[in-house]
Amino acid sequence: MRIGMSLSYSDAGFRRTAEELADYEKAGLDIVFVAEAYSFDAVSQLGYIAAKTERLEIASGIMQIYTRTPTLTAMTAAGLDFVSEGRFTLGIGASGPQVIEGFHGVPYTAPLGRTREIIEICRKVWRRERLEHEGRHYTVPLPADRGTGLGKPLKLINRPVRADIPILVAAIGPKNVELTAELADGWEPIFYMPEKAKDVWGASLAAGRARRDPALGDLDVVGQATLAIGDDVQGYLEFGRPMAALYIGGMGAKGRNFYNDLARRYGFEREAEEIQDLYLAGKKDEAAAKVPHELLEKMSLIGPEGHVRERLAAMKESGVTTLNVSPIAGDHKARLALVEKVKEMAAGL
Repeated sequence: MRIGMSLSYSDAGFRRTAEELADYEKAGLDIVFVAEAYSFDAVSQLGYIAAKTERLEIASGIMQIYTRTPTLTAMTAAGLDFVSEGRFTLGIGASGPQVIEGFHGVPYTAPLGRTREIIEICRKVWRRERLEHEGRHYTVPLPADRGTGLGKPLKLINRPVRADIPILVAAIGPKNVELTAELADGWEPIFYMPEKAKDVWGASLAAGRARRDPALGDLDVVGQATLAIGDDVQGYLEFGRPMAALYIGGMGAKGRNFYNDLARRYGFEREAEEIQDLYLAGKKDEAAAKVPHELLEKMSLIGPEGHVRERLAAMKESGVTTLNVSPIAGDHKARLALVEKVKEMAAGL
């Protein structure tokens, strides 16, 4: 099981955080993810991190599929793989209507079809094929009746470090998870509860894997967990309440919130309804208080060492192959120790 970390949206102390990644690299960290959402772009930060590390893999976590043309996405991934000497993973996802239409001003349409075509186009670009693609959502080159008529098939000028840059898709909906299991190298769900994963996503994963090209290899399943080890760390579970409430309650409108839907599929129908009602009414603290303790506990690695070992084993047994941890401790040295410890524990499973 690989151990990863995500950098937050915060702009506070990025350079120091990037410098500290060299220490995490020595501690055994395998991969770092940089989020984008509607904050600073991930690409600038990933390039900086590539220059400050040697072995550590880097990944976008995630780039939204609507914000760049498919070809630019492919070029950007190839560029990051170049500057990192083959250490980049392209993490993509659909995001949601609030961000795509509210911040980027483009329609949130056909996320499944667009994801499929983007993956296909990226792989063509990396193979340095002359790019010709006729899809429902993207046509390259642009047809003459939609432009000047001067477009012609081109191939990437540079030779990519790899023609098979890993593609990871963030997905939680049944059809999106099925598509991910069919086409992508990796899958990153959010709010991952290992005990519920098979019931919620098992059928979708099986359907996608049945159509999967064996040449892709096994699907990398990327779980997420807050990490704290000790006899007096249970209170850290509370740190997860605001974020869970934001997603379950505020990331979308009534009837159009994928994270709220996931909470319901986990069996928290009443709590999901209450969290959303309170959050949309501006009562964020009250919404956070309604986040089920079971959800916080089962998607975290917080507690005594024995408990954390049990949670790690549950993650592995459910299919997790990369675990993205958020270590909580008082200082950098203590956070490093946590990463070293969880890496050691994962290796012993």
